[in-house]
Amino acid sequence: MMDEANTQRQAMLVEKARMGDPQAGESLLQLHRERLRRMIDSRLDPAISRREDASDIVQNVIFEAHKRLAQYLANPSMPFQLWLRHIAQDHIIDAHRRHRQAQRRSLDREQYLSSGPMSDQSSMDLAAQLFDRQPTPASEAMRHELRNNLISAINSLNSDDREVILMRHVEQMSNQEVASTQGVTEAAASMRYLRAIRRLKETLAAGNSGSQSDDFTG
Repeated sequence: MMDEANTQRQAMLVEKARMGDPQAGESLLQLHRERLRRMIDSRLDPAISRREDASDIVQNVIFEAHKRLAQYLANPSMPFQLWLRHIAQDHIIDAHRRHRQAQRRSLDREQYLSSGPMSDQSSMDLAAQLFDRQPTPASEAMRHELRNNLISAINSLNSDDREVILMRHVEQMSNQEVASTQGVTEAAASMRYLRAIRRLKETLAAGNSGSQSDDFTG
């Protein structure tokens, strides 16, 4: 989610770019570079990310957005960050299509979370919502295990649940932005998020129960 200062800066840059300031347009795109990288990195299949770096895709997105910026400013049909995100989604789909054979199942909707974009802090912040009493990891190994379990659980969700969690916790989008992206009301977006979090908790609980059973039977 963009903080208030960046939101105000974006609004100022959009207005300056609309008035014909080329530097404002460039600054506007650079303002979203890191957010784009997180969004793209989290949705590249690991097999593809080994061959195509997310930063290269980000650069292609910014290049295309720069070419289309005047057209957008003339008729801004959606918030700038969502317009930029649509361009990024197209490039993600293109990357998957380039690297997957035609007979393979389409990955356009099956966008998995890799280990890169979710920081330790964001992992712990999300984990704190999922457990009633979240222990503080006593070692880096415990923190790493928690992070891996969380990523594995997110990847096991259906595509709709996984997508809303990625938008909220990797892209750090607000509920309002998620609603705009998905074309639903803010109340509906909030309900989708709460359902996804509930299913994620259930998945983690089931995984923990399975691990405990394995310990007893091993």
